Amino acid sequence: MASIATTLVRPARAGDPASISAIQARAWRMAYGNLLPETTVEALTPEALLPAWQRAVDEPPSPKHIVLVATADDIVVGFAAVVPSADRDAVATDGQLAVLAVDPSHQRNGHGSRLLSAVVEHLRAHGLTALTAWVPEGDLAREAFLRSAGMLPDGARRGYQGAGESVVTEIRFSADLAEV
Repeated sequence: MASIATTLVRPARAGDPASISAIQARAWRMAYGNLLPETTVEALTPEALLPAWQRAVDEPPSPKHIVLVATADDIVVGFAAVVPSADRDAVATDGQLAVLAVDPSHQRNGHGSRLLSAVVEHLRAHGLTALTAWVPEGDLAREAFLRSAGMLPDGARRGYQGAGESVVTEIRFSADLAEV
């Protein structure tokens, strides 16, 4: 008889940043390896990412900032980070999905959807009413995922330039939390 993994989403704890860093490195190399400048991709190592994730988990700037993890049988398999939106046109009730990543070996098992649902609940619990997320142009999988959750491009675009290399255009997706 096959066993069913016990899955859940919870706030990140002190021991999680190493797993978060490793997942981000693997997931972003796979998803963005052909979209981001080569030097940016090469810099995506767990060791380079760890200090920022350690601070985000241990010292969030406000209760509206949170790092959530998805687990399967107590193993961290994905994560999401939520922050108040810093976009110029943002209002105080806008939250931003700064990052959502699932380990490539655990994708297509519902972890991303569970993380996004937990993000929405966190934002609602803190009085936020809108959600935004920036997506590199050409990341069709992420675009499809956000569209399936009710998020749509809102017309905002920005450029990202890594280490003096070419600019990657990002598209902002947004949704009213009442519709997600």
